[in-house]
Amino acid sequence: MTLPIALDAMGGDFAPSEIIAGARRAVDELGLSVILVGVPDLMGDPLGLEVVACTEVIAMDDDPAGSVRKKKDSSLVRAAELVRDKKASAMVSAGNTGATMASALLRMGRLPGVVRPCIATPIPNPGRTPTVLVDAGANAECTPEMLVQFAQMASAFVEAHYAVASPSVGLLSIGEESSKGTPLVKQTHQLLLAEPSLHFVGNVEGRDLIPSPVDVVVSDGFTGNVALKTLEGALKFIFATVLDAVATNDATKAAGDVLFEYLLPIASQLTPENQGGAMLLGLNGICVISHGSSNATAIMNALRVASEMDRDGVVEKLRLTIRPDQG
Repeated sequence: MTLPIALDAMGGDFAPSEIIAGARRAVDELGLSVILVGVPDLMGDPLGLEVVACTEVIAMDDDPAGSVRKKKDSSLVRAAELVRDKKASAMVSAGNTGATMASALLRMGRLPGVVRPCIATPIPNPGRTPTVLVDAGANAECTPEMLVQFAQMASAFVEAHYAVASPSVGLLSIGEESSKGTPLVKQTHQLLLAEPSLHFVGNVEGRDLIPSPVDVVVSDGFTGNVALKTLEGALKFIFATVLDAVATNDATKAAGDVLFEYLLPIASQLTPENQGGAMLLGLNGICVISHGSSNATAIMNALRVASEMDRDGVVEKLRLTIRPDQG
């Protein structure tokens, strides 16, 4: 019997209404089993879904580590405990990202050998499987050895989730040459070249994120998060600009009527809400981090991603990939 997914009903800019609505859609449209974790008096109508009650909420601006330690009856902590106690197959939250990571790490623990968990974010790659960017924000300061392990975990994730054999790995830098980049990038490049478990193809640049020639792009969390947010902002600007141009006059509206049939499927692939969320790799459990501005569609897709990670045995794949002596 498949365990339900624990969903933090209190996390996100549009919580709890959009979170609950997304959960209801995941049950009705995808056939998933979902448990809401939240404060009953603040949730409103749970739309017939099971609720695990708690008394505290970790706000978006709360200190991540401190709030997890102090607010032990918060929705985030209780969701992580459900996974730890084998009462849920995964946890999903659109709330405070740092607190989500902290609660998952403190309650679920790391897999043996994992130095630091990392955020793996799928980037749409029209015409092929998504490219996974790792680390997308969990670790601002990294060592070369950490980046190599991030690449190993992301490669294992791509193999298990997207069925890609020997995923290609690129190192995010300011040039394709091995001599380009910071000392961290140059040292990491040499370690990746020497790592037999990886299909490392060399450096990639920011312009190679979408479309990308590789399956995995590895970076420290600071650079990766800046690159991801830059990409998100650029895509939003492009979408808004195209829509404004089409609405200029009758002629452009007529052209838009013709073009939208071809543009909408591409836009659907590139829209963040359709991607679901990012995965926190390296935990002894499944944690999916959804965007803070997630609407019901984004939450439904985040729950779908969590279910797929459980189905694909991603945690066990990582357990077999990372050697215990690496930690």
